[in-house]
Amino acid sequence: MKFGVLNFFEHPAGGKTEHRIFKEQLDTLRAAEERGFDYIWAPEHHFTEYGFCASPMLTLAAMASVTKRVRLGSAVVVLPFNDPVRVAEEGAMVDLMSDGRLDLGVGRGFQPVEFRGFGVDQVRSHEMFDEALHIIERAWTGETVSFEGKHFKIDEHAVRPRPIQQPHPPIWLAAVNAPSFETAGRRGYNLLCTLVPGFHNPLTTEYLQTYRRALRAGGHDAVTKQIGALCMVYCADTTEQARQDFGGPVLWYFRMMEKYVAAQAGKPIEGYEEYEKVRRYAHTVHWDELLQTRALVCGNPAHCVKQIEEMREQYGFTQLIC
Repeated sequence: MKFGVLNFFEHPAGGKTEHRIFKEQLDTLRAAEERGFDYIWAPEHHFTEYGFCASPMLTLAAMASVTKRVRLGSAVVVLPFNDPVRVAEEGAMVDLMSDGRLDLGVGRGFQPVEFRGFGVDQVRSHEMFDEALHIIERAWTGETVSFEGKHFKIDEHAVRPRPIQQPHPPIWLAAVNAPSFETAGRRGYNLLCTLVPGFHNPLTTEYLQTYRRALRAGGHDAVTKQIGALCMVYCADTTEQARQDFGGPVLWYFRMMEKYVAAQAGKPIEGYEEYEKVRRYAHTVHWDELLQTRALVCGNPAHCVKQIEEMREQYGFTQLIC
């Protein structure tokens, strides 16, 4: 099993400057290689205290210069906010800088405040995501790329530089509902999954079965695909100490999710209807419920190891992204 580190660059109240937060979180990512982690993951978020790592590729380029072994992944590049040709170019640059260590994780975003900030119609995010991902793959694998869709139009031209990894760096798709698990499988992508109500519920097995069925239906070898579980993790000398340290930050995170998750004026956004359940859960969830539903891994070393082993055996996760 692989292990990764993902930092959101959150900014809770408490007196820290943005400069200090950047230094601390970059230091944490840099330490991942020294501590034996296999992956560093960088997200994309904008405008709020929920997280302001605005550019995964910029973050990963910085990490490429101070690491030698660890894989460098985006979790995720929000494709509706980005020009796909530039994503292909910048991804190839990181792959070249790191001697072929890039993993491209992509998603379509979920926060209305971010869509408004970039002037992007959130209802069209699915169409934009599909078109952008087609363009990136073509840019990485073809001598030239041309494309004409509803949202992107590209006259035929070459895209340089090209990545080292062939046919292209591994692609991961962020999945939170059944259609996205199916899409990831059908197109043969690795899977980034996080279930806000926790992994210990019937939906986890159902969604992963959907993914594996779609892999087979698309002619892809499920054995070669990776499934990364995004899960908050905190380990301390004692379970009680871990809970004391971690409880406040965790509940802060869920209350922020309630504040920014996809809904507008109390109405679900088309294509994001399931997020209303996420909003309700984030509003009411309490600490003991988070532990029971495996929304996090928390405790002393032996307890954390036991939880991780159970998740691996039950669901077949190949990587825990902490």
